[in-house]
Amino acid sequence: MRSFKDLFELYSRRRLTVFVGIMVVAALVLSFRLVLIMMIKGNHYDEMATNIQERERSIKAERGKIYDRNGIVIAGNKAVCSISVIHNQITDEEQVIENLSSLLEIDEAQVRKKVEKVSSRETIKNNVDKEIADKIRALDMDGVMVDEDYKRYYPYSTLASKVIGFTGADNQGIVGLEVRYDTVLQGMPGSIKTLTDSRGIEIPNMAETREEPIPGNNLVVSLDVNIQQYAQQLAIQTMELRGAKRVCIIVMNPQNGEIYALVDVPEYDLNNPFKLNVDATETDATPTSDQLNNMWRCFPISDSYEPGSTFKIITATSAFEAGVLNVNDGFGCPGYRIVGDRRIRCHKTVGHGSQTFREGIMNSCNPVFMDVGARVGASKFYEYMNKLGLFEKTGVDLPGEAASIFHKQENVKEVELATMSFGQSFQITPLQLMRAVSAVVNGGTLVTPHFGVYVTDSNNNIVDKISYNTRDGVVSEETSETMKDLLEDVVSLGTGKNAYVEGYRIGGKTATSEKLPRSSNKYISSFLGFAPADNPQIMALVLIDEPEGTYYGGTIAAPVIGDLYDNILPYMGLDKEISTDTDAVETMIIEDTVF
Repeated sequence: MRSFKDLFELYSRRRLTVFVGIMVVAALVLSFRLVLIMMIKGNHYDEMATNIQERERSIKAERGKIYDRNGIVIAGNKAVCSISVIHNQITDEEQVIENLSSLLEIDEAQVRKKVEKVSSRETIKNNVDKEIADKIRALDMDGVMVDEDYKRYYPYSTLASKVIGFTGADNQGIVGLEVRYDTVLQGMPGSIKTLTDSRGIEIPNMAETREEPIPGNNLVVSLDVNIQQYAQQLAIQTMELRGAKRVCIIVMNPQNGEIYALVDVPEYDLNNPFKLNVDATETDATPTSDQLNNMWRCFPISDSYEPGSTFKIITATSAFEAGVLNVNDGFGCPGYRIVGDRRIRCHKTVGHGSQTFREGIMNSCNPVFMDVGARVGASKFYEYMNKLGLFEKTGVDLPGEAASIFHKQENVKEVELATMSFGQSFQITPLQLMRAVSAVVNGGTLVTPHFGVYVTDSNNNIVDKISYNTRDGVVSEETSETMKDLLEDVVSLGTGKNAYVEGYRIGGKTATSEKLPRSSNKYISSFLGFAPADNPQIMALVLIDEPEGTYYGGTIAAPVIGDLYDNILPYMGLDKEISTDTDAVETMIIEDTVF
């Protein structure tokens, strides 16, 4: 048996062994932690330490400007400031609360809540006018930060509001071109870093580290301020004169798709976009989201309609392309056509009698176009409409573009084909119509309507030219020449005579389409015209929605485009032609409508 001494020595050795083991393990753990902290996570802890010692304030970047085609600013920036507080740096809370509440016109309780909140930074108010901000800065209150900022400013207020759109409080695009080109216009924010102590209070007399913001790029668009202003003034006058619900005017280059003007009155104030553009009752003092969205909505882009007789341009084009029509083909009009089980009337109830196709398009005779549509047939008609881009969106560089609504081809029987032939029983957008007709009169190239032209940097150097898809050969040159000739006759001798401007060759087509339900007796009066007729450089479409009283397109819509062209064609450098034709032809204007 072991003695007590032996047992004691054995126990001591075991304790020593355990102790040494513990020390070894502790040393290994400590070594691992040191390696982890110093080598593996060194950068992380260094960054944490720096963050404790530094306070960073963001500097907003100036948003890029939007220019019209002549270099005129239509969306710019106004210098403002943002006011914020840092709780740990405030030495006199009551003074800060009283001054900020008074100068910023904010409820004192609201300011107090933010001033007393223990946080790294609390924003009191953004978009503060520089004059007010300078007064706050002059008070030199501890813990109150006055930082430079920018607020979007629109010098023309309501001009092209449905196109340009606006930004939110954070200077991000909300609607229109502002949101479509947001990534182009936004810059890179900068920062100001200051040293602080362990309590987060800035250390006095220590230099700041400043990283300058990078301004956003600028966008140059195809809009022309002068054309837009005149078109908008004309649309407002027309809406007031006709008691209309809305009036839209689009002016576009049919050769390349550049849009010179897009008016959709009533417009709204871009500098106050949350105020309704109509008088609100007391119960509507605060606009609903539906009211605002409807006000911001761009009808020519986001809504479709039945085009009526302007679509006869497409019907005629399809027939010429299919080889089933000649301009001198004869037709008879007794004032109606029996199609299937339906009697479809002409706008001239007593009929036009015998006439050639040239006379039929000048008279906008529905029975003539029902006959032409029947010649083409549903299959070929859909083939040519597809070529002209009517089953796809135009690709315009604005958000919210609507699609067309057509019967499925297999469901198009003789009645549907007849009504489609004169622009009824389907819906397209006004821009889809302009795109298709542009291809008809420009020699057969399907263009993409657009606004963006190129992007420049803050020094106005071009950094990107924006390109758009085109498709050639959608209409033959021969058909294009024929249609230009026919549509010039419509203006010089037919239903579009009120769009005639002395000294200019203008082609076009009138329309008076009845809205659904047919029993409502509400109409959209329109006219689509282009000039010069032999080599179109400018195309314009006017839509007068729900006019009161007279509603015929030839009477109230055609004169609008005549007035527009009389003023903008010389401005665009299109000189008048001196006519040598002494034979004046007088014809009676026959209004065209759809029933």
